[in-house]
Amino acid sequence: MTYKNQKVGAFIVPTGIGASIGGYAGDASCYAREFAKHTQLIVNPNVVNAACFSGITDNMLYTEGYTLDSFFKDEINLIPSMNNKIGIIYDKAIPQDALNVHINTQNAVKTIYGTNITAYEITDEEVGVEFFIAEGGVSTGDVKNIETVGRACQKLLDKGCEAIALVCLFDDSDEDNENYADGVGVDPVGGVEAILSHYVSKHFKVPCAHAPAFIDYSIKPDLVNPKASAEYITPTFLPCILLGLANAPKISMDKTVGLNITDLDFLVMPYNALGSIPIFEALKHNIPVYAIKENQTELDITKNNILKQSNIIEIGTYKEALCKILES
Repeated sequence: MTYKNQKVGAFIVPTGIGASIGGYAGDASCYAREFAKHTQLIVNPNVVNAACFSGITDNMLYTEGYTLDSFFKDEINLIPSMNNKIGIIYDKAIPQDALNVHINTQNAVKTIYGTNITAYEITDEEVGVEFFIAEGGVSTGDVKNIETVGRACQKLLDKGCEAIALVCLFDDSDEDNENYADGVGVDPVGGVEAILSHYVSKHFKVPCAHAPAFIDYSIKPDLVNPKASAEYITPTFLPCILLGLANAPKISMDKTVGLNITDLDFLVMPYNALGSIPIFEALKHNIPVYAIKENQTELDITKNNILKQSNIIEIGTYKEALCKILES
C-alpha cells in the first residue's frame, strides 16, 4: 500500500520496558525520522517525546498505545489530521506555582508553533497517581481516581477539542530508578502514563498523550547520559505531547475512510519485545515484522517464542531494516 506515493509503516517502541533505544527521552527519534523521510510512519508517543523537544515530523502519525492496538485489531481506521484542536487536562493536585509554569509553557507552544490549544480544565478531584518498577524490571503503577480525568475530558470535548493532553502530578521519579540518568534501566513513570492515556483513548475515542508534572520543577546542573538529557533541562514535559497531538490522526469507526491495518507495509519493533497485540495482528495480516537486534529491552520475547514467525525478520540495525524495506 502507498499513501501520498509512499510506503506506510509502524515504528513502535513500547514504553516502560527499558528499551536501549527509545527507553529514555526521545532517543529513538533520530532513527524514526530516517524512516519518515521515505515512508508515512505511525509512531507511538514514546518514540518521539523528549520533554521540551519532539522528534515528530509531518510524515509521522502520532498514535497512543490503546489506539494502536485497536488499529492493529482492525477495529478502527486512522485519519491523518493537521492542526487538531487540543484540550489540556491538569491534575487538581498540581501546586499553583507548578501549574503556572505549565500554563506559561502551553502559551509559549501556542505562540511559537501556532498550535491550536483550545482550552484547559483542572480536574475536580486529585487524580492520585502511583508508579513503581514491577518484578521483571517493567514500569507500572496505579491511578486512584481515573473518573475525575473522564469528567474533565468530557468538558473539553464539549468545547470542541479533538485531542487531549493530560498532565498529572507525580512524585519525584529519581528514587525509583537512580540509574536512569546514567542511561541504564527503565523509565519509572512510563507504565502508569500508558494507563492514563489508554483510559482516554478507550472511552472517548480521541488522540491522547500524557506528560508528568512534578512539585520540584527546578533544573539540576548535574551531567547525565545524553539519552536522558532532554528530561533534565526543562521544568515541564508538556511541549512534546502538544507538538505530537497537533497532527495526531483522528480515530474513525468508519472503515471506508483513512488508513486501515491492511494498508500497512511493515512494522518495526525492538528485538526481544515481540509479545504485544501489534505483533500478532501484523502476522495475521502477513505484514512483515522487523525485529531490530540493536534495540534490546528488559523483556525476553523473541522470534523463537512466537508460533507463527514466518514474517518476523531479525535484522541488526534500524538502518539495515530501512534499506531492506525500501528495496522490497
